[in-house]
Amino acid sequence: MSAVASVESGHAHVALLELRRAPFNYLDVALLRELADRLAQLDADPECRVVVLAAEGRAFSAGADFSGKDDARDPAPLYEQAMRLFGNAKPLVAAVHGPAIGAGLGLALAADFRVGCAEARFSANFNRLGFHPGFGLSLTLPRLVGAQQAALLFYTGRRIGGEEALRIGLVDQLVPAAEVRTSALALAAEIALSAPLAVESTRATLRRGLAEAVAAANRHERELQCVQFASEDFKEGVQAMAERRAPRFLRR
Repeated sequence: MSAVASVESGHAHVALLELRRAPFNYLDVALLRELADRLAQLDADPECRVVVLAAEGRAFSAGADFSGKDDARDPAPLYEQAMRLFGNAKPLVAAVHGPAIGAGLGLALAADFRVGCAEARFSANFNRLGFHPGFGLSLTLPRLVGAQQAALLFYTGRRIGGEEALRIGLVDQLVPAAEVRTSALALAAEIALSAPLAVESTRATLRRGLAEAVAAANRHERELQCVQFASEDFKEGVQAMAERRAPRFLRR
């Protein structure tokens, strides 16, 4: 079964992609490859001007699943596909109706805009799990909310709701939970009214060098993560999260 589905958007020139790994939409290599492939296909479609990324289930994406997977210790294949998401040419709007955690937050920040709700939850919880942030978030998060807010979210791993996310600029619009997808589509339809060549060239100017910079940041992130994935602190962080308790880190 496909992990990413094309859904009728109901709006001219707007494509709607839906993550279908309910309830939590955990990210893996296959899902990110399929998503990147579909975005590339939409880039080649002259009828598409804007893309909306939504998800079924409880979460937008609860991140990468580290439970018992050997390939979780080597993030390179996952990040290879993730970095492709920053190379698309057309605007991307994320409809964040639920938690966007860890790599799920990284996915949300690959979009140009985010529409959320008060019930959504956002967390860069990497340090709380015992390792360095990934998915290019060490660049994309401070670029969006500023270095100070990014540091606070990274160091604490705290979860914030939609209202706080709006206050710090992590989301662009806050609407009732039942209206997240329709509001994201409405924003995309508004963008689609503008001249597509003008929008795409403006976007390319505003994001000049971004894909390359994110990829470079991610290479550094990956090097640190590969070391820390072998640590006792990483094992403790994952176990503490599974047991819903405070971690006991020992600096080893």
